[in-house]
Amino acid sequence: MRLAAIADIERAAVGIPQSLILCWHTHIARAVRLGDGGMIVNPGSVESPGYRDIVPFRHVMEAGTPDARYAIVELRQEQWHVTFRHVRYDHNAMTALARKNGHPDLANALATGWIR
Repeated sequence: MRLAAIADIERAAVGIPQSLILCWHTHIARAVRLGDGGMIVNPGSVESPGYRDIVPFRHVMEAGTPDARYAIVELRQEQWHVTFRHVRYDHNAMTALARKNGHPDLANALATGWIR
C-alpha cells in the first residue's frame, strides 16, 4: 500500500459536489485539501490500528501506534479544518483478547500499531 498521489485523489473527486468527503477503512489518519477548497478526511481507526488483507490485493495497513484515533472536522469561515486525536486506552486487555481468540496479527497491531 502507498499513499495516493494528489493528482489521483483530485481525479477521483471530480464530479463530487460536496465540499467534505469522509472516508474510512484504511485505518490511517489523513486529510487532503483539494484544489477547489474541499477536503477529504479519513479519521483513522478506533478499534484496530492495523490489519492484513488480500482484497482487492495483498496488503498490510499499519498505523504505527496502538492509540485509538478519531477526527474533529469544523467548518470555519467557509473552510474545513480538521484536528486528529490520538487517545490512549487499555490496549493490553484488547491484545490479550485477540491472542485468546486466535488472532495474532490483530494482537500485534493492538499492542504496537504494527502487524509485523
